[in-house]
Amino acid sequence: MKKTFQFLILFLSFTILISCGRQREPLEKLVANFAGAPEYSIILQDMKEEGGFSSSYYHKYKVIQGEKSFLTEWLRVSRGNYQNNQNFLGMTLVSKTKDGVSNTPHPPGYQYMGNSQYGEWRKDSGGNSFWAFYGQYAFFTHMFGWGNRTFYRTDYDAYRTSQASRRPFFGRNKEYGTGGKFTKRTNPNFFDRKMSKQRMAKSRFSDRVGRRFGGSRSSFGGGRGFGSFGK
Repeated sequence: MKKTFQFLILFLSFTILISCGRQREPLEKLVANFAGAPEYSIILQDMKEEGGFSSSYYHKYKVIQGEKSFLTEWLRVSRGNYQNNQNFLGMTLVSKTKDGVSNTPHPPGYQYMGNSQYGEWRKDSGGNSFWAFYGQYAFFTHMFGWGNRTFYRTDYDAYRTSQASRRPFFGRNKEYGTGGKFTKRTNPNFFDRKMSKQRMAKSRFSDRVGRRFGGSRSSFGGGRGFGSFGK
């Protein structure tokens, strides 16, 4: 009977592991859905953690294909997936161009730099090379959140070096990703929730401290300062 019970536990554990192994992450499903597309970008637009002892983790992705883009709803991801990508907020997790698929995180739109189909290198008054999209692709600067920023050849070279070594690229000055100053401007919802959560945690801590030590004032002469003793 004991051996039968142990076998049952092992069987159930194995079944659970197998079933978990068959589940694909939302990002994997998105990549599979766009497998036939000639180009696309999948950006980690937002992320959140909910719950206390048993937390649930969620991602929201922005998908860009040509002139079209859409934002997914909140999609539940595994804890491991959330932790593996927690530093890449606002960055492209997977992109595809004519050169192939890249799953090394990088700033949005960087994969189009250096591609003569979309733009060209020009020089500023100081002789520094910078990237400029052709007029018909000028909308890229808006879709990728570039704004009025200028991207120089040195940015592109640093990006290509990181891609070649398959290392995430956070910008030449680390301005992208969850800790980047650029991301804090373009993805405010995440940081607003984070600040709100911190304030709530601080408030709860203060309440607990107040309840625990709430009677200590009366034990010291009804709230009189220490200087009142001996008077």
